[in-house]
Amino acid sequence: MNALLIQHGRVVDPATGTDAKLDILIVEGKIVEVKPFLASESARRLDASGLVVAPGFIDMHVHLREPGFEKKETIATGTRAAARGGFTTVCCMPNTKPANDRPEITADIISRARANALVHVLPIAAVTFGLEGEELTDMPALIRAGAVAFSDDGQPVRDSRHMRAALEASRALATLVIDHCEDKSLSRGGCMHEGFHSRRFGLPGIPSSSEEIPVLRDIALAEACDARVHIAHLSTKEAVRAVKEARERGVRVSAEATPHHLLLTDALLESRDPDFKVNPPLRSAEDVEAMVEAVRRGIVDVIATDHAPHAPEEKAVGIEQAPFGIIGLETAVAVLLDRLVRLRVISLSRFIELCSSNPARLLGLGTKGRIAAGADADLTLLDLGRETTVDKSSFESNSRNTPFEGWKLIGAPAATVVGGRIVFPFSPGSASLKNPADRCHS
Repeated sequence: MNALLIQHGRVVDPATGTDAKLDILIVEGKIVEVKPFLASESARRLDASGLVVAPGFIDMHVHLREPGFEKKETIATGTRAAARGGFTTVCCMPNTKPANDRPEITADIISRARANALVHVLPIAAVTFGLEGEELTDMPALIRAGAVAFSDDGQPVRDSRHMRAALEASRALATLVIDHCEDKSLSRGGCMHEGFHSRRFGLPGIPSSSEEIPVLRDIALAEACDARVHIAHLSTKEAVRAVKEARERGVRVSAEATPHHLLLTDALLESRDPDFKVNPPLRSAEDVEAMVEAVRRGIVDVIATDHAPHAPEEKAVGIEQAPFGIIGLETAVAVLLDRLVRLRVISLSRFIELCSSNPARLLGLGTKGRIAAGADADLTLLDLGRETTVDKSSFESNSRNTPFEGWKLIGAPAATVVGGRIVFPFSPGSASLKNPADRCHS
């Protein structure tokens, strides 16, 4: 019998309203009991004293780059980064080569993940063939092959008729369209947020309206056909307002925020460091304030990293020529524990809701996102007092394009459990846990 007993941890689960010191017994990848003072002679034991035990974190927005761009990232390296960062499940975007626009490609990604992944990998399939916006994919066939949602992320669905048809199909399939909101006719040629700082630095800007116009369009389309739409990487004050007002009138719209859009502003582009270049761009301080308030008030449903790896030489060509994108799997949990939870901007329970129970709910992952008998044994253990410094030279990811290099943080993942297996620390009992000699027992 493959069994694990996690003892003495503070179990925090917003889905069940739990915040108590409890033990968790896991057998064959499932949680079988959650009670105080459990015992098992056959189970391996993990001492979680002083740690928070949360339902496994789910990142809805990750670029694993495989197939086609393995120099940037692979399923193996990306999921090692995820495990180290506290994520038990990642949803991989379809802008690979070939794009994930056919059932056989979805099946291939699942097969590769089964062979190489440390955490669960759930493919998100393309809305249109080749992400070109011209012809809708066979969405029912892609769902049957294992896709969990649809997106042309990296590209908008330009044609409103196609977007409406995709939303109608997703409603029939009880699935989700994840929307990259960008009007390319407005953003083309820009490399940072358009505003005071872009003019001061003499850099071409990307206006807020390039995001806000498609947000309004796709909310209107979702409202017209009573479908769900999920706004990826929300970043502006007016886009937040649009989501809030739509939600108030009953539109089924959800939204995600990235750590960089909650913590960083366009003023940082003064350095012209391409590791601050991301799409949508880092916005103004006023936009960041609105985003944080949206997280606090429940307008934003999910924290997602938009982990977008690029090889160092790709980012080394200068701010205007470098590709958009930063990585986040290994830093997201720690930076948000430090800057939002430790400083009491949001509660620990709210943070776990954003990272676990809400993504599970939106994606229809009924056995994930909670700690209860019958749920998948996917767990994220947090050490709220651990001090770390972001050091990109130690990353598991193939890429190093982080804007958080050198940040000193308090709070970090301590262990990651996937299907009842400890996948991080990579060598159980290592110094990644407090008092390692006392942690794991057979």
